[in-house]
Amino acid sequence: MKTKASTILSSKIIPEEVIRIGLIALFITGLLTAQLTAVKILELPLSFLNFGTFAIVPAGVLAYAITFFASDCYAELYGKRSARMVVAVAFAMNILMLFLIWISIKAPGSDAGVSPELFATVLGPSANVVFASLSAYLISQNLDIWIFDSIRKRTQGSKLWLRNIGSTTISQLIDTIIFITLAFSIFPSLIGIGIELPLSILLQLMVGQYFIKFLIALADTPLIYGFFYYVKKENLIPS
Repeated sequence: MKTKASTILSSKIIPEEVIRIGLIALFITGLLTAQLTAVKILELPLSFLNFGTFAIVPAGVLAYAITFFASDCYAELYGKRSARMVVAVAFAMNILMLFLIWISIKAPGSDAGVSPELFATVLGPSANVVFASLSAYLISQNLDIWIFDSIRKRTQGSKLWLRNIGSTTISQLIDTIIFITLAFSIFPSLIGIGIELPLSILLQLMVGQYFIKFLIALADTPLIYGFFYYVKKENLIPS
């Protein structure tokens, strides 16, 4: 038999638990989706930039941006340490996904399904892209959480827009520089995997990709405020 106290407690704990699990699920889903869709390259028109007519970005850029939204919300609710644990768990899930994809590629194929060669081409990203994306992910996500938490402490919990935009734009810049430099310069030249691109092309890729990520970071600020408006309105802030 439920008492009045247990009813109040359950009505508070269950929604909070749903929010916690939902943010973790959103973070991991965004990360894995970004990894899977990165094989498609988008050309977005940016004729007003001096570095080129198009921004060349992987199709997973929006999915990856979702991870910063989720990590900022999680860090705001549950703190820096818990947010870093989510980053570590998501990293492990990414490794597991890549391992399962590798097994699927190596397993004998059948004519009844998709061509094994096509399957391997689409789902088997090159080693330089995988290593570069994982390295950039670990550094940028932990940096995002640290900057977000630092700004929150300095502003005494106010100016949510500042810590969201500040942490995301800086960490996305670092993410872009690390990924492109590793994938298309350092790994090809030092290890011999992937294609080494000239400096002018590297700069064009960095500017174009970061500009798109910057716009996404600005666009998700209203979503952050909407999320926390709902959380506070429903009294779902964890104690």
